[in-house]
Amino acid sequence: MNDRSKLVYLIHASIWIIIFLSPLMSFNHGNGVSLREFVFFSVGPISLFVVFYLNYLWLTPHLFVTNRKSYFWIINVIVIVSMGIALHYWMTFTHPRPMGPHGSDFMRHSPAPLVTVFLILRNIFNLTISAVIAMSVQLAFRWHQSETARREAEAARTEAELKNLRSQINPHFLLNTLNNIYALTAFDTARAQEAILELSKMLRYMLYDNEEQYVNLEKEVQFLTNYVRLMRIRLSADVDVRMDTAIPSPCCIRIAPLIFISLIENAFKHGVSATHPSFIHISLKADDESITFHIRNSNYPKGSVDRSGHGIGLQQVATRLEMAYPGTYEWTRGTDNDNNIYSSTIIIHDTKLRNN
Repeated sequence: MNDRSKLVYLIHASIWIIIFLSPLMSFNHGNGVSLREFVFFSVGPISLFVVFYLNYLWLTPHLFVTNRKSYFWIINVIVIVSMGIALHYWMTFTHPRPMGPHGSDFMRHSPAPLVTVFLILRNIFNLTISAVIAMSVQLAFRWHQSETARREAEAARTEAELKNLRSQINPHFLLNTLNNIYALTAFDTARAQEAILELSKMLRYMLYDNEEQYVNLEKEVQFLTNYVRLMRIRLSADVDVRMDTAIPSPCCIRIAPLIFISLIENAFKHGVSATHPSFIHISLKADDESITFHIRNSNYPKGSVDRSGHGIGLQQVATRLEMAYPGTYEWTRGTDNDNNIYSSTIIIHDTKLRNN
């Protein structure tokens, strides 16, 4: 039995102890406690107890919830009316009390049949309230269970989608990187070897840290830096590549891994021209309020003959952001009026993942 179940049982026991001890309040002060009187007055709480748990343990979960509501209402009406009438005659014949001067005017001056109907209806009302409370508590409990199960299923589904997305990112990233190294081997073996070394560093990060849901931002920055260094190897000196980072040191900020890599890949793929001036400027800043990633590059879109992986990277970025930071991020992107410069800015407003 877990702590939650123990708490529920304790609450039930406490409430019913109070209800069963409530007849003691009706005894005359100074006359002591009579067991016979207590048993007599306990019939009312016992009736409420029976109706409550009949609905809580059986009628509501087995009839009302399973959409056999007609049986639920019929059985409740029969039980409540029968117990209301039986309770009245138990009180009348086992412990009759003469109507003294302290009784209400209605009770002293109304005809006996009308008084009987009134008392029976009062009993039925009290028993109905007990049944309604039992049904409400049971339905609220089942709703809470369903909501908890739904949230757990949603969390499991989200985690499965994230793992699937990471498995898509890795091959896509490796494909682009290996293509670059392959091109490099044709004219500069030394640089190709250096590129393979950089790739091994990145693969270590992807194998051991990428599987975590959130990683230290410092590790992610180092991974991006290694990638930019790898891509820069095959570029001419005319391409202006800059990467500026400003994060706390030591850094305790955590982030979902591999969100920004696709944007950097796209910048190297679409932002570098062999015949025109090109640039790629990358900035990543973080503080106690947000994480801001900005990339700006010259724009030389690939022609229709080279559409490999077209749109996959941006789609992965959008999916990762929505799954890891729903409702807590901003992403603006687009080209200038002449379509010569592309820029993309992601701001992640996140405080719960910080451990400052």
